[in-house]
Amino acid sequence: MNENLNLLNQLVMQHLGADVVTEISLNELTVTVPSEQYFASAQKLKEIPTLGFEQLIDLCGVDYQDYADGAWTGLRFAVVSHLLSVSNNWRLRLCTFVPNEDFPLIPSITPIWNSANWYEREAFDFFGIIFEGHDDLRRILTDYGFIGHPFRKDFPVSGQVEMRYDAEQKRVIYQPVTIEPRELTPRVIREESYGVK
Repeated sequence: MNENLNLLNQLVMQHLGADVVTEISLNELTVTVPSEQYFASAQKLKEIPTLGFEQLIDLCGVDYQDYADGAWTGLRFAVVSHLLSVSNNWRLRLCTFVPNEDFPLIPSITPIWNSANWYEREAFDFFGIIFEGHDDLRRILTDYGFIGHPFRKDFPVSGQVEMRYDAEQKRVIYQPVTIEPRELTPRVIREESYGVK
């Protein structure tokens, strides 16, 4: 295991406290913090010089519904951020789980890293995660009238609404989806000895 990762792990545990869960896997450190400590932890990761994570590279939402074939018993939504310290030459993955599935609300980290602006809007648009304190939280990639959040695992594959051009009315019409749900890839079950000679 990399000595740098062990040192970073020790520093994170020292500065962020006992409620933090760290895991080193595939030469990457993942730090999971409770949602109520998310903003404060992000602030410490940036401002403490020995950690010095100046850049937020990415932020995304995750939906754990039906994860591990339904064996997952934890919270449904998570927010995962990838951080970079140029001065200390290390990376870190910061993860927190959103406490309420019905109204997923988590503090915005745009006051800490302004690059989170776009990413938080994307997570709001696709997963419905609300970032409290975000200056401009609105849809970014779906249409203004779009209903639902398309990256949630319970969102229908064919969507909920379709649009078409009506020649008689000479305008675009939105209507409920008219196609039947179907499985796009046929399931093929092979014998255990398939391909073995």
